[in-house]
Amino acid sequence: MSSLYSILKSLDRASTRSHSRANIWEITVRHDGLNKYRIIRGKDKYVVEQKAAVQLAAWEEMWQRKLGKEQKINNKQAKTESAIEQTREAKEAVKKIEDILKHALNKNYKIDWEALKNESKFLKQKSQPPELLDIPKPPKRTNPYYQPKFEFLDKIFPSRKQEKIDSAERLFKIDYNDWLETKEEITKKNEKLQKQYQDELQLWETEEREFLEKQKRNIEIYRIKEQYFEKQPHALITYCEFVLSNSDYPYYFPQEFDIDYNPETKILIVDYSLPSVDDMPKLKEVKYVKSKDELVEIFLSESEVNKLYDSLIYQIALRTIHELYESDVVNAIDSLVFNGWVESTDKATGQEVNACIISVQANRQEFLSINLENIDPKLCFKSLKGVGSSKLHSLTPIAPILNISREDKRFISSYDVAGELDDTYNLAAMDWEDFEHLIRELFEREFSQFCGEVKVTRAIRDHGVDAVAFDPDPLRGGKIVIQAKRYTNTVGVSAVRDLYGTVLNEGATKGILVTTADYGPDAYEFAKGKPLTLLNGSNLLHLLEKHGHKAKIDLKAAKQILDDR
Repeated sequence: MSSLYSILKSLDRASTRSHSRANIWEITVRHDGLNKYRIIRGKDKYVVEQKAAVQLAAWEEMWQRKLGKEQKINNKQAKTESAIEQTREAKEAVKKIEDILKHALNKNYKIDWEALKNESKFLKQKSQPPELLDIPKPPKRTNPYYQPKFEFLDKIFPSRKQEKIDSAERLFKIDYNDWLETKEEITKKNEKLQKQYQDELQLWETEEREFLEKQKRNIEIYRIKEQYFEKQPHALITYCEFVLSNSDYPYYFPQEFDIDYNPETKILIVDYSLPSVDDMPKLKEVKYVKSKDELVEIFLSESEVNKLYDSLIYQIALRTIHELYESDVVNAIDSLVFNGWVESTDKATGQEVNACIISVQANRQEFLSINLENIDPKLCFKSLKGVGSSKLHSLTPIAPILNISREDKRFISSYDVAGELDDTYNLAAMDWEDFEHLIRELFEREFSQFCGEVKVTRAIRDHGVDAVAFDPDPLRGGKIVIQAKRYTNTVGVSAVRDLYGTVLNEGATKGILVTTADYGPDAYEFAKGKPLTLLNGSNLLHLLEKHGHKAKIDLKAAKQILDDR
């Protein structure tokens, strides 16, 4: 398969558009030739890009096959062969649906961490400066060639002498003008060479920078791997997302999901987007009718499609649980809840709806004792006490056994502090918990103009996140982590490194560090080129004044006050 870059860049019948929205990456892919369109979403940009590449590659393969078929159907023999081929493909599509579960049973779903890394080298050679053309030296008037040569008669006849002087001058001017033209021509050629070199160099630097940026993912993978084996919840969720993203399904399956994990109960919840009935393959057979010289398509009956769909949904539920348990090398999951959701059009209202139609909870020991090779998917689902309509194709909504909690348990009630300040109040001597609430209050006012929200976390000193801002802007918004440092000494680079690590851990788009003091040069240097903003004491006072409050920062006095405490 071609690389992601080449697929996204080279398919002239396909297009993509991506953006991040509230930590969810979204890519729109379309194929004009097949008139197909799909939106792919996910929390991990890399995973979403891979899905987009696979989708485009699948469509392009279909398109090439279609072109090949159209070229073949020129005579009866070709049409007969085409009917046989299309019938075979139709049966294969149905068979693939019928065996969705069995197809996954003998595979290894444990994540190969090394395979996730990109150890390739940037091989494109850097352009070398061009060899510029030399500009010849200009003719000099003092050159003997341009000096008139006088004879005896020239001294007697002044007009004769002047004519030789004028002739020498004309010769010099002709050569000088020729030199000017040559100089201008060479200068233009050199400028063209220089511009071409600068363009090539800029392109090389851009591609190298993009390549190195992708290489940074290796560091993130090392970090996630370590945290996964430490059973940190966010790393476990990321690991499970990798597992489900690697699951091989037909291209038209949504393969979108949301995952949550409770480390106390060791319960993993998966909200899984399922295909709708309209997505199902419906072609059963293609026949060539010689008398009419045409291909006739025969489709599955509605009851056959519905039966196939119901079986598929049960299989996806069991297969997802199987993949996650089989890949759980650290035994972090004791129980797993699968909630299957379907996006469809409500026939009564014409509106798009997203309904949970199936939900099942399976304990590890119970599920791993099942021989999935020999089960009936529906009966197995029922034996696990799964919940769902008897006719899943009816898309009847049901209540999930367990919902994903959308609330961050770290968030607590906040209180206002700024109203108590005046120009005599020393922020550097402020109670550290009050200081965190002050920062929350200031940023809440700052983000409120964009309809944003800011929440403060539990009061634990230096725990990583003091407040979280949610900016709804679709372009620059997302989750922003904020740390407040009521310091009286210069903030070193370690605090900035910690903030960057927190940004990565939280899956945030940006990090903001606020202090009453200032930052060292190494701190500012580390923050360069990263989604980090460093606000010192002066910036903090300015932000306070912007929102109608005044205070002061006296580090020397604060040190004495804090020492006395």
